Amino acid sequence: MAREFIVPGQIITGSGALTMAEETLKGLGKKALIVTDKVMIQLGNCAKVETALKNQGIDYAIYSEIVGEPTDTMIENGLKVYKENGCDFLVALGGGSPIDSMKAIGSLVVNGGNISDYMGKVIDVEMPPLVAIPTTAGTGSEATQFTIITDTKKDIKMLLKGKVLMPKLAIIDPQFTMTAPPKITAATGLDALCHAVEAYTSRKAQTLSDSFAMSAVKRIFKSLPVAFKDGKNEEARIQMSVAALEAGIAFNNASVTIIHGMSRPIGALFHVAHGLSNAMLMKECLGFALEGAYDRFADLGRAIGVADATDEDKAAAEKFLSAIEGIVKELETPTLAEFGIDKEEFFKVIDKMAYDAMDSGSPQNTMREVSEEQVKQIYRNLW
Repeated sequence: MAREFIVPGQIITGSGALTMAEETLKGLGKKALIVTDKVMIQLGNCAKVETALKNQGIDYAIYSEIVGEPTDTMIENGLKVYKENGCDFLVALGGGSPIDSMKAIGSLVVNGGNISDYMGKVIDVEMPPLVAIPTTAGTGSEATQFTIITDTKKDIKMLLKGKVLMPKLAIIDPQFTMTAPPKITAATGLDALCHAVEAYTSRKAQTLSDSFAMSAVKRIFKSLPVAFKDGKNEEARIQMSVAALEAGIAFNNASVTIIHGMSRPIGALFHVAHGLSNAMLMKECLGFALEGAYDRFADLGRAIGVADATDEDKAAAEKFLSAIEGIVKELETPTLAEFGIDKEEFFKVIDKMAYDAMDSGSPQNTMREVSEEQVKQIYRNLW
């Protein structure tokens, strides 16, 4: 069966990637809107992007009001800044939130309306050029046709999709990830691990996505603990930047499964960062998924060296799950209770979360039939 495989228009990776990208930036427009957050300005990362634009005579405006995970309100405000300043292309600098925000802003530039109008639809509108510069090694948003925006009126995280959301240029420069603190390094790195594992064990997996997913899993197990413990280790940061990109490309083409479906409602209702809520769910969700894909999980176990050819698939898959539990623990991932979520409040909304998880469509990509009742039980198991 023929399958389509989508990647960003141009990818520039490695130390000095921003400098190499300057000439490409020059051809994208005359005035950029830099979508970022206050931390990127304080750390001096935004100044580096400003210099790159100035070097090519490109004017710019800055929208730095992305606070936490993006909402429809932030998108409306960003669109206003874009139009008031006469911008003609967008540059996102930051983690998944600024990159997702840039995509959402871009989708409203020509046709207007509200971002919530696209819930349940494929976005297919005229877009300005998009440039993604990730500062965390995790979301992979620089390589995907997705954006996740919270609808503040309905209290849900919208997963919006469209090929037009693929950045025209992705600049993967590890200099920007060197400033990520350990907790962010852990949460975003485990997010990338979820992307890769889910892509490899998805019903929509394909040959090319398998290659990127497998490579990402191997890199993450080797380099994420190093980057977590020693943030100044440039080689570990480089490897994690590449792994996050690979994982993003993989799930962009194979989709995600049960973890992401169940993670978004937790994030929307309890304001847990996306990567962290994924990490909290990994043990229970992958333990559930194992039964339907022992061979696929076994491949991953052998790839990272915790299992070998003498192991039956079931045993190799279980060894991989143990390795997942180990890395989640090593990276000091808190439980829901340790994070400060009230058990009673959580149990009150399990029905809503399960409905929203199934409604997203992601759990159905799992290589095992999933019911809404089973999703509810997994939520209960987190306690």
